[in-house]
Amino acid sequence: MSTPAPRAAKTTISDTRHGITRTDEYAWLRAHNWQAVFRDTTLLDPAIRAHLEAENAYQQALMADTADLQKLLFAEMKGRIKEDDSSIPMKDGAYAYGMAFVTGGQYPRYFRTPRDGGEQDVFLDGDVEGAGKPFFSLGGVGHSFDHKRLLWSFDDAGSEYYRMLVRDLTSGEDLADRVENTGGGGVFDADADGFFYTVLDENHRPIAIRYHRLGTDSEADATVYEEADPGFFIDVHGSMLNDHVFISINDHETSEIRLIPANDPLAMPKLVAAREPGVQYSLSEAGDVFYILTNAGGAKDFKICQAPAATPSQDHWADVVAHREGCLILSVSAFQNHMVRLEREDGLPRIVIRDRRSGEEHTIAFAEEAYSLGLQGAAEYETDTIRFVYSSMTTPSQTYDYDMATRERTLLKTQEVPSGHDSFDYITRRVMAPSHDGEMVPVSMVYHKTTKLDGTAPCLLYGYGAYGISIPSGFNTNCLSLADRGFTC
Repeated sequence: MSTPAPRAAKTTISDTRHGITRTDEYAWLRAHNWQAVFRDTTLLDPAIRAHLEAENAYQQALMADTADLQKLLFAEMKGRIKEDDSSIPMKDGAYAYGMAFVTGGQYPRYFRTPRDGGEQDVFLDGDVEGAGKPFFSLGGVGHSFDHKRLLWSFDDAGSEYYRMLVRDLTSGEDLADRVENTGGGGVFDADADGFFYTVLDENHRPIAIRYHRLGTDSEADATVYEEADPGFFIDVHGSMLNDHVFISINDHETSEIRLIPANDPLAMPKLVAAREPGVQYSLSEAGDVFYILTNAGGAKDFKICQAPAATPSQDHWADVVAHREGCLILSVSAFQNHMVRLEREDGLPRIVIRDRRSGEEHTIAFAEEAYSLGLQGAAEYETDTIRFVYSSMTTPSQTYDYDMATRERTLLKTQEVPSGHDSFDYITRRVMAPSHDGEMVPVSMVYHKTTKLDGTAPCLLYGYGAYGISIPSGFNTNCLSLADRGFTC
């Protein structure tokens, strides 16, 4: 290509902190008014905008000779996506709640049916809400425990500051209440007379939890918790039994939880265990007890403890599932008769069911070498049925209901690939590769059955190694276009 790549101008900008001077010749590319730009992109420095546009133009020119291939790949990838897809509704009380897309639509629509099936009631249509707006993004969407109200949010400026609203699910109309500059998520109190939400500061950090009582001015909302440490983030969510509101406070390695009675929203939040550097924990409600997932006491791959709901402080924690090095416990959920955990060993996930009365455990097993598991759980506490999603690099996503008492699994849905997909045309493998320090790293790969593994096939390799994150070996229709052209992915 004859056109040279755009080069950012160099401007000497020095900054002295703690007696150390740092010089950055490209610091001008960081807009000094970036907080304002979040809300209105027209405020971006023209010089920065010009450079970004020049880089975009260069990329387009550089890739011009692949335009036909790009169109072909896009058509292939789009052809594998079912545009009018929908979820299997999940039972919750008198209803079952689900989400669907329509052909040509851009946003999800949320619906509910009578518990055992029937006509759909669409109570929030993203395409309707976003119509005519240059940008639109839905945030949290959640119904009240009595199924009468909906708490939902949206951002129509691209700022990631969300407006929260409350919808009457009988009339379909939004109430007059409006709360601005939120993180997008929230939770009703026990009687849905008001809701808790996160407030974002000018640096886009969730800084406080506030409570809004319906029918009042949001400017008068009470702050129930405010975080002083700028290195920590906060969130708020409810419990399945509608009796607790959880305030979660964490950075990448330390956590802290405070509890508010759902029927007393302005009560002083109760500290569970004070933050301790490097110690993480989370709570799962289980009637008169909490299950605590934690790495306390040197349990680097986590363990599960139990504590009375009335006295959940750390001095009451007792081990239920002991720490086992090399087996990372990812999550725990509790139901009336069972405790369910998702764990990962050697890079592979598994679901373990524990009978809360006998302590007996069993595992939901799968045969493929590499696969992905997602635990959706259930919306109800008094149930023996949970839901999970399984896929592999060759097997499209499959949604199952699983009876924890009988151990029977029921296939509810298999991901549809409109343009067609034959799993037998592809091969999934899982190999262990030695790292520089001698550790063996699991690598999952998929390739077409006609591809020769003689070192000549091109390879697209992706890896990530921070925060204990493992890349799931799930079904990705986009990879198939490469596999069909002789790639190993």
